[in-house]
Amino acid sequence: MSLDIFRQMLEAQRRSQADLLRRRGVVGVGVGYRNFKERATDQLAITVLVEQKKPVEALSAEDLVPPDVNGARTDVVEIGRLEALVDPRDRFRPNIPAGVSIGHFRVTAGTLGAVVFDRESGEPLLLSNNHVLADSNEAEIGDAILQPGPTDHGVKPDDVVAKLHRYEQLRFYRDYGSGPPTPPSLPPLFPPGGCDIVELFASVGNLAAKLSGSSKRLTSVAAPKAQSEDIPIYPNRVDAALARPNNPMLFQQAIAEIGRPNGTRVPQLGMEVRKHGRTTGYTEGTVTLLNATVDVAYGKEQSARFVGQVIASPMSQGGDSGALIMERDSLKAVGLLFAGSRRATIFTPIDTVLDVMAITL
Repeated sequence: MSLDIFRQMLEAQRRSQADLLRRRGVVGVGVGYRNFKERATDQLAITVLVEQKKPVEALSAEDLVPPDVNGARTDVVEIGRLEALVDPRDRFRPNIPAGVSIGHFRVTAGTLGAVVFDRESGEPLLLSNNHVLADSNEAEIGDAILQPGPTDHGVKPDDVVAKLHRYEQLRFYRDYGSGPPTPPSLPPLFPPGGCDIVELFASVGNLAAKLSGSSKRLTSVAAPKAQSEDIPIYPNRVDAALARPNNPMLFQQAIAEIGRPNGTRVPQLGMEVRKHGRTTGYTEGTVTLLNATVDVAYGKEQSARFVGQVIASPMSQGGDSGALIMERDSLKAVGLLFAGSRRATIFTPIDTVLDVMAITL
């Protein structure tokens, strides 16, 4: 290979790269040997990497890769979707992305949803669920937050990256399997302030089954008994908490494998969404139900009712709680994941979370 020819190819790449990368489906550009029938030749070419090769007739004129650019031949190579090869359960230092393992020192582990900002002070804070950062109301303000979470071998003091700052109190009701149900726990006038993903009770499970055309009832632990008429169930709007990072410079505003959120979008039926979570990493789903009221189990003896929630197709497992739900084809945040089952994922609209917690993205 002539060094002069190689330098010419590098110059051709430099001059054409920006234009090539603007074309739909192109994920990379480089210089290499041209392929012919899956075999490398001895001819240098500008190699254009695409997620998936498509027939010429399926592409617009703007997206077609020209046969040559700036005097250099091109070669189109299918490479698939390029992803960072990270384990979301790892210990990340010195740059911690959102979408990875985190948790209160007494829980198992959940997901760091996003770096957010206090509306009054502008202070950077970490957003996740109450049951991830505040141990389902059992934590004290200032408690240690670990990255990774305890079940992923996070330990004190080495992995303490933040302190619990504040949280929205969860209002539970209890069902011990016999006797009358007890009233829900109510937040104090000045509220203070694990994660296996909390499971849905039969109420939302049956909705999901109907949506999928299944007649099988979905259950987790025993469904709560009907409440007596004189004992109300107080609804929740969010399962959310905030932590103050010990060193804000350790945290990235970008979500692993997705990028940095640049605004919000209201969820819509049929919307394609995505997330990156501690357990299942990058997954995609579809919104199937809006304005849902759901009963969610927190362990075997207490439950909480949520209103105004969004149901999506299954795209999460235990430990994904706290992940930020994003629109699939943009960097707009849609919601905060907090519950699910084998057939559904549940999240709170992001604008509700931001309003209740008095934060911005």
